[in-house]
Amino acid sequence: MALASDTSFGAAPRRVIVTRPGREAQSWADALQAQGVTCETLPLIEIAPLPEPSALALAWQAVPGHLAVMFVSANAVRFFMAARPVGLPLPSCRAWSTGPGTRAALLAAGWPEGLIDSPGKDATQFDSEALWALVAQRVQAAVASSPSRPSVLIVRGADAHGQLAGRDWLALQLENAGLEVLQAVAYVRRAPVLTPAQQSLAQQAVGDGSAWLFSSSEAAQHLLLVCPELPLKQARALATHPRIAQRLEQLGWGRVDLVPAGVDAQAQSIKSLT
Repeated sequence: MALASDTSFGAAPRRVIVTRPGREAQSWADALQAQGVTCETLPLIEIAPLPEPSALALAWQAVPGHLAVMFVSANAVRFFMAARPVGLPLPSCRAWSTGPGTRAALLAAGWPEGLIDSPGKDATQFDSEALWALVAQRVQAAVASSPSRPSVLIVRGADAHGQLAGRDWLALQLENAGLEVLQAVAYVRRAPVLTPAQQSLAQQAVGDGSAWLFSSSEAAQHLLLVCPELPLKQARALATHPRIAQRLEQLGWGRVDLVPAGVDAQAQSIKSLT
């Protein structure tokens, strides 16, 4: 991405600030550090259970009748699987995910590997477009052969106000292909309350040559909520998707670089930045 300010960013980042939710932030930082990238974690999305999870139990009752259940994240898998009613068998329908972290969560939860559709570890992007390229043919065949309208359940998070988190692009493709699309909220995504040490880290990291790694535009928005006075014009960000990079530039980050979504390629990309 192009530079957006006069600030000089002439060296590789001295460290990377990983902004994913807590559990994912630490595992991602560990994986990057194993490849020689110095990291700190500053989770900017807090994941919380639903205040009233009874709707998830109802959603589970309909799972066997769906063509597939699409999970937007590993957290969607964890919270949804934890809500499975006692005695209800594991699903025999397909599970869809947009990336390896969600796929790993599905396997850990016991979903049969042969029923999981997910972009490969070497995919250039882990997003709805990559997943749709993988499942479109199967969807079209199901619609053509089914006497009734097949359905897909999308399991995702909601923000603190109950608004669904994430994009509707995949849902639109599925509806246009003739599927019924249902939504289930499995958890809440909200801005964190930073500790004094985290506030101090944020203040330091915008001006000391660190690069902030964003895999979600929501995390960047939360940073502005919890640290509204940060001088982003002098700060550097890394984005795992062009849409995220565009949003970071709109928010005023001094430099925004695109990096691959996969950890191995991402580590090599970060180490090669100048």
